[in-house]
Amino acid sequence: MNKLFSLTDDELVRMYIDGDNRAFDVLIDRYKDKLFSYVYHIVKDEELANDIFQETFIKAITTIKSGRYAAYGKFAAWITRIAHNLIIDFYRQERAENLQSCDGAEYDLLNDKELCDETVEDGMVRNQIHSDVRRLIKALPKSQQDVLLLRYYKDMSFKEIADLTNVSINTALGRMRYAILNLRKMVEDNGIVLTM
Repeated sequence: MNKLFSLTDDELVRMYIDGDNRAFDVLIDRYKDKLFSYVYHIVKDEELANDIFQETFIKAITTIKSGRYAAYGKFAAWITRIAHNLIIDFYRQERAENLQSCDGAEYDLLNDKELCDETVEDGMVRNQIHSDVRRLIKALPKSQQDVLLLRYYKDMSFKEIADLTNVSINTALGRMRYAILNLRKMVEDNGIVLTM
């Protein structure tokens, strides 16, 4: 078993495909803490995080056993992407379940703010928020500004950003992470409100 711990993720996956269940146990052990922390950080509920964590590994097992695993050399990113997609699926399902029908209920469409045109005040607040965001982005280091603008305003993938800026995908992801952390800190430190 100790020999298994020194193997790469891909070697362990191949062993698991060949029927050695201990190999997958090593993969779980290798990534369980990091993956659970990632899920819990997003959902902020331990029971839900446990459910998604377990479902992630079940989906990974199913995918590997069916011969559809193709993320060679990137097992950690692949398993994290599965967890991320399951989190999104959970919130989509929750949102769909919370939608309520107005059939048969008395509902005044004329007084629903969501269906009205934007008021002058709403427009002013929205413009101020956009101005604040632009000012915050300009306060970031240039490398973080570039990644943020390319990702959110040019809708580029991290691979495209990495190619354009001549850095690795991990560097582009890291810059985005620090950009978001820095933006959050500036918003908190300056008491800026970015919601309507």
